[in-house]
Amino acid sequence: MKVVWTQSAKSDLIDIVEYIKLDSLENAKSIFQQIKDFGNDLISSPEKGRFVPELQDLGIVKYRELIFKRWRMIYKIAENKISILMIVDSSRNLEDLLFKRLIT
Repeated sequence: MKVVWTQSAKSDLIDIVEYIKLDSLENAKSIFQQIKDFGNDLISSPEKGRFVPELQDLGIVKYRELIFKRWRMIYKIAENKISILMIVDSSRNLEDLLFKRLIT
């Protein structure tokens, strides 16, 4: 089992770091490393995340999420790999974000 960060998740992480960097470069570096470690720790227990509630309500249970501080890390497990798909601020509407990413 290995962890794969999709381009979308990498972009999300960069956006988070760039935003935090506006206030504190040191804090941005720390958050970057914490999020990376948090995602990579899925190797030891990939099913520890809950199903994404908004998708589970629709009967879609192939996506899981972990909450880290104020961010939701969305991932799926398939073919002996854990794909981290997105990292979003928990205050944002996930349904809108999913719609935008799937349509555009």
